[in-house]
Amino acid sequence: MAKGMYVPKESQPKQGKGDASSKKDGKRKIVAQNKKARHDYALIDTYEAGIVLSGTEVKSLRQGRTSLADAFVQIDGGEAWLHNAHIPEYSQGTWTNHAVRRKRKLLLHRDEIDKLESKSQESGHTIVTLAIYFKDGRAKAEIALAKGKKEYDKRQTLREQQDRRDSDRAIAAAKRRQRAQER
Repeated sequence: MAKGMYVPKESQPKQGKGDASSKKDGKRKIVAQNKKARHDYALIDTYEAGIVLSGTEVKSLRQGRTSLADAFVQIDGGEAWLHNAHIPEYSQGTWTNHAVRRKRKLLLHRDEIDKLESKSQESGHTIVTLAIYFKDGRAKAEIALAKGKKEYDKRQTLREQQDRRDSDRAIAAAKRRQRAQER
């Protein structure tokens, strides 16, 4: 374009907030997962909940240092609370550091809390934490209403997974042989 030439506003390049690269994409950055929960429990329903955290807890989570091995959710007084999630103290924190295993409030809708409370009071049901992650810069917890598996259920699940792997391997090997014969 020549200097001083008139350009209609519609054809000018957009800048600032309208830029497509500045939009939030909703990607999850997983901090911790509880893989054992998927093995020990049959998951019925999953929910995404916000977590109320202090500043040093967020900084410690951003370093990827947490454990959900013993974590569970309990409904007390119409509110959901996360118990036994281990978030270690922030290394550069001072006297403002947080307690390592304090209970933390979960942010859910009222109807979700009521549904979880009524279902968790049934025999054999519990609420487990599956993962903690950051989504759009906010700390979230993936929780699930779950029912405990018996030992034979766990063995059956492992057998099904092994059978699925074996069949996938057999199919892949057959495809490789077929491609080799075509050449």
